[in-house]
Amino acid sequence: MKPEIRTDVAIIGAGSAGLYAMREVRQAGRSFVLIDHGPLGTTCARVGCMPSKVALHAGGLWAARKEIAGVGGVETLSLDTAQVWAALRQQRDRFASRPEKAARALAGEFLLEGPARFREPGVLEITLGDDVQIVRAGVVVIATGSRPVLPGWLAAVAERTVTTDQLFELPVLPKRVGVLGLGAIGLEMGLAMSRLGVEVIGADVANTVAGIVDPVIGERAVARFMREITLWLGREVSVSTSGDEVLMRSGDRVVSVDLLLAALGRRPNVDSLNLEAAGIEVDGRGMPKFDPATMQIGDLPVFIAGDANGDRPLMHEAADEGAIAGYNAARSEITRFRRKVALGIAFSDPDVAGVGARLDQLDPQSIVIGRAGGDGNGRARILGGEDSLLHVYADARDGKLLGAAMVATGGEHIAHLLAWAIQRGETAQSLLQLPFYHPVVEELLQTALQGIAEKFPDGLPSGLARTATGADT
Repeated sequence: MKPEIRTDVAIIGAGSAGLYAMREVRQAGRSFVLIDHGPLGTTCARVGCMPSKVALHAGGLWAARKEIAGVGGVETLSLDTAQVWAALRQQRDRFASRPEKAARALAGEFLLEGPARFREPGVLEITLGDDVQIVRAGVVVIATGSRPVLPGWLAAVAERTVTTDQLFELPVLPKRVGVLGLGAIGLEMGLAMSRLGVEVIGADVANTVAGIVDPVIGERAVARFMREITLWLGREVSVSTSGDEVLMRSGDRVVSVDLLLAALGRRPNVDSLNLEAAGIEVDGRGMPKFDPATMQIGDLPVFIAGDANGDRPLMHEAADEGAIAGYNAARSEITRFRRKVALGIAFSDPDVAGVGARLDQLDPQSIVIGRAGGDGNGRARILGGEDSLLHVYADARDGKLLGAAMVATGGEHIAHLLAWAIQRGETAQSLLQLPFYHPVVEELLQTALQGIAEKFPDGLPSGLARTATGADT
């Protein structure tokens, strides 16, 4: 056994949350160790947001050949999916190498590569090959990330099933894939593979895709994406092997596929930490309670950030939570931080996005909904985005923006504009006083805002405001 290490802060996990926590601890001048069982490199870079976007981009390029044919071009091209997937892995490796290099460079000799578990409060045991390292820390930050959910009922078809962590390692894409779970990542990868020529059957017990709760937006999204992949929604699916294939069944529907992609969510990696030994109480799911404004677990010198806490499993949220946890871990007084407006995007083209408050969180009698469709937006029509649909939710008393949902071409940009506006406390009227160029897809937002602002007439032309003196300046 190696000599015991004593340190101010022990950070378990070198993903996005762990690296941001380490940054704050380093800046505060506190001693630390960074612990990770590997492989280094964030979930986003290795198996999440970055490789999935590479796949979507490749699929979009290949699907565009049909549009080229429609304007007089030639559609007779060929595609080598093995080469596409190999190129994807090369880009993925470049993305993943940056946080890996950052972890090694910034942690240096204080990086311990092995699994960790609590022995007692403030005492960690790290397995380093055949040896054991004990770390005694004043404060612990848990940033252990998450792993794909793989339920037991898939055991019978395990050899024909991959998770989102394994998908990008395939040497070549099969001809037919069943996607189980149509959240953001399941929808994105189903569409990417379909656009690369794979026959995709997507299934989910929910009646919609990408977690949409606005029923009108959900209906529009389902209708749009059914043009590219087969959707089985609202019913359970059973699976079984049939020779070298997998049979998917849902009601009276049966189809055979070559491979299943399990995109059924991710589970926080806290079950192997022996939290009870640290005096941490957990709920029925094995999760500790924590304060999302401080990341602290109860009043213990333990903080939990990123996917490990299961609250907001998104990269930008993990970065914020890691910074909050690291800042507080390095100080004797705990600071409460205001969290940013919720923002989620599926890069499905048209993008599915939710910003701020969801429709099911709002009183329908207390809001005004501004609406805009792509069929009335010139830029969207040029881009083939006539199916775009935007709903903006505002307070019925004063037009203050509360939230939004959309399925829209260029929706990633509209969603960001709205997230900034909502966090700044803008109203539909105040946002309309900002410039909107023509023709841009952002005019969808202008149209939706005008629908809200007309509920609050002030006698002035829409979108214009008086100067302080009432004269030109």
